[in-house]
Amino acid sequence: MSPTPRRRSRARGLAPYLLSLPAGVWLLLLFIVPLFIMLSITLKTCSPASGACVMTWQWGELPHVVNQYRAQFETSLVFAALATIIDLVISFPIAYWIAFYGGRRKNFFLIMLLVPFFVSFIIRTLVWEFILSDNGVVLTFLKGHHLVPSNFHVLGTGLAVVAGLAYNYLPFTALPLYVALERIDRRVLNAAYDLYANRRVAFTRVILPLTIPGIFAAFLLTFIPAFGDYVNQEILGGTANTMIGTVIQNLFLIDSDYAGGASLSAVLLAVSLLGIWLYAKLLGSRTIQDYL
Repeated sequence: MSPTPRRRSRARGLAPYLLSLPAGVWLLLLFIVPLFIMLSITLKTCSPASGACVMTWQWGELPHVVNQYRAQFETSLVFAALATIIDLVISFPIAYWIAFYGGRRKNFFLIMLLVPFFVSFIIRTLVWEFILSDNGVVLTFLKGHHLVPSNFHVLGTGLAVVAGLAYNYLPFTALPLYVALERIDRRVLNAAYDLYANRRVAFTRVILPLTIPGIFAAFLLTFIPAFGDYVNQEILGGTANTMIGTVIQNLFLIDSDYAGGASLSAVLLAVSLLGIWLYAKLLGSRTIQDYL
C-alpha cells in the first residue's frame, strides 16, 4: 500500500530535521557541551596541587583573573590589532587585483594565494623563525649591506610576533575581501564612469563603501584568532611579550588552574561575541553568512 498524503506530508516535514541531525549531534557534542563545561569551570575553585575543582559559584574570580593578567591582555590586543591592520593593507590590493583583473584565472590566483597555507601552522611558524633568526636570510642580507647594526635582532621581540601573526592569518583577511569585491555589480562602476567619475573617485565613492562589510568581516576573522594565539608568541617571541593565549595554555597545562584558564577563555569568547554583535548591529545580520 502506498503511503497516505498525510504520511507523505509528515515525512517531507521531518526530512530537513533528519538530514540536519548528524550535524546537530556533532555540534552538540563537540561545541555546545564543551562550552558549557568551560563556563561551569569558571565558577569553580581549583587546587593547583591536586587539580581537583569544587563548585563554589565564585563569580568574583573572573574580574580578579582579568586584572591579574591585564598586561597580557593589552599586549595581545596591540599585537592582534597591528597584525590585522598589516593584513588589511597587504590583502586589499591583492584581492582587488584578483577580483577585477584576474579574468578567467581568478581561481588559479586564489589557489596560489592559499597554497603556502596548506602546510602545518607550526611548520610555517618554525620556518618564519628561521627566516627572522640572526643568521637567517633577511638579517644576513641587511647586516651584510650595513643596513642595520651588527647586533640588531628580531627574534624575541614584539616585531617578530606581529610578523608571524600577520603571515599566518593572511588568508583570513584576503578571502573575505575578495568575496566582497567580487560581489560588486560592475554595472554600478560603469554608471559611475558614465557620470564622469575617474578611477580614484569610483574607488572612494563606490568600491570602498560597498566593500565595508567585507573589511569588517576580514577584521573579525583575523583579529579574533590572532588575539588568542599563543604559537607565534611561544616560537617567535620567546619569554618576553607574553600574550593571553600563552597564559591560558600555562594555566591549563602547567599550573592546573582550570578555573583561571576557563575564566580567561570566557573573556576571549565574550570578545568574539561582541565583535559579531557589532557586525550584526552596524551592517545587518543577513550579511554575516556571506563573509563569516
